[in-house]
Amino acid sequence: MSHAKEAELFNKNEAKVNWHDQALWFVRNKRDKAAHTVKGWEELRNLASSIKANVLSNLDEYLIQFEENAQKKGIHIHWATDARAHNKIVHDILLKNNAKKVVKSKSMLTEECHLNPYLEAQGIEVIDTDLGERIVQLAKESPSHIVLPAIHKTKEEVDTLFQEHLGTIPSNGDPQYLTNEARNHLRHKFLNADAAITGVNFAIAETGGIVVCTNEGNADMGVHLAKVHIASMGIEKIIPQEKHLGIFLRLLARSATGQPITTYSSHFNKPANGKEMHIVIVDNGRTEQLSRKDFKSSLHCIRCGACMNTCPIYRRSGGHSYKSTIPGPIGSILSPGTDLKKHSSLPFASTLCGSCSDVCPVKINIHEQLYQWRQIVTKDVKQPVIKKTVLKMSGRVLGNSKLYGFFGKSARFMLKHLPKPIINSKINTWGKTRDLPKVDNDSFEDWYKKRKS
Repeated sequence: MSHAKEAELFNKNEAKVNWHDQALWFVRNKRDKAAHTVKGWEELRNLASSIKANVLSNLDEYLIQFEENAQKKGIHIHWATDARAHNKIVHDILLKNNAKKVVKSKSMLTEECHLNPYLEAQGIEVIDTDLGERIVQLAKESPSHIVLPAIHKTKEEVDTLFQEHLGTIPSNGDPQYLTNEARNHLRHKFLNADAAITGVNFAIAETGGIVVCTNEGNADMGVHLAKVHIASMGIEKIIPQEKHLGIFLRLLARSATGQPITTYSSHFNKPANGKEMHIVIVDNGRTEQLSRKDFKSSLHCIRCGACMNTCPIYRRSGGHSYKSTIPGPIGSILSPGTDLKKHSSLPFASTLCGSCSDVCPVKINIHEQLYQWRQIVTKDVKQPVIKKTVLKMSGRVLGNSKLYGFFGKSARFMLKHLPKPIINSKINTWGKTRDLPKVDNDSFEDWYKKRKS
């Protein structure tokens, strides 16, 4: 099903759509306020973009440097070409350590690899410990946002969900009560876990260490209590030196939630005594994206979600309408690279307003890449006959000034004299929720000629 059809389902609940839109716009405004408090914000963005470009140009060297430095500190490094290899490596590590219970902090890479269902099929309990992730896990859903995974759910829906799965009492969606109940529920899981799985926000080639950013401290809790730590890392997460970290940490939290910094920016540089630390470095289509000249800068992404919070399409269609691990504008340029036919509608889920590019902390030209994907989709994916016919006719009209003038006058006449029910009929889906402004008698060209004379 196309993004438009999925979005139509989401839009059936107008009140919820409005709430979703306003909640994300609130986060976007927090981002703006936070950015304006930082002197040299644009210079930070330029630096971050340049560092990422340097990394992608020398990725092989930085990855080898990272591996060598990590191994010197007793960290086990594994390489996975795709999701299947990643999941098998993780499972093998758990088997070797007789680990049956796993706590996992938020990791979009493990979502991308569908690690949870894979491990659960092998009889291993996997508990997502980020509150938003735990909510969607209990609901048997995927995250709808990369930073706010349960943003599509109201507190009343979470209340009902917790009553069903955690045995809580009805609280009318009291956030404090629900958070405390989640904390009590997860504490038992932490204390009994055999292994902890985390993502990786940044991997430092110079030191061989990794940094994980959370607001709940759940990654720290899991790693410090479990005997085995497995970190899943995309190859693009590398930064060259530790001194570069300050640039990205200042950008990440402000862009994501409007905070000065994430509550926990945890550095993992070696395993604790008597424990194991493993890092699984994953490709899964990233080198293929790197080979695409027009799209390789999409790998700069630091997963802040700012492009989603500002996007008028995402805010009013919901993350699940994209049917991809990473939704929103950034997902719409990453997903077609993995399956063009399946995700062919995503590059069109945009107004091309450029707001996503304006807020991106690493200056990815998202809207331009969306436009580039549209050219590829139109060429390589079979388009509906009606769409092709309409576009062909439109091209002829727009390319001929006399035809353009004729159709313009005809449209103005019909909009002025035809009854509204005919104009806003079932054929005109735009007219279901919108109305056109009052139509003037003259076109701009007519007005200009009269003014000139």
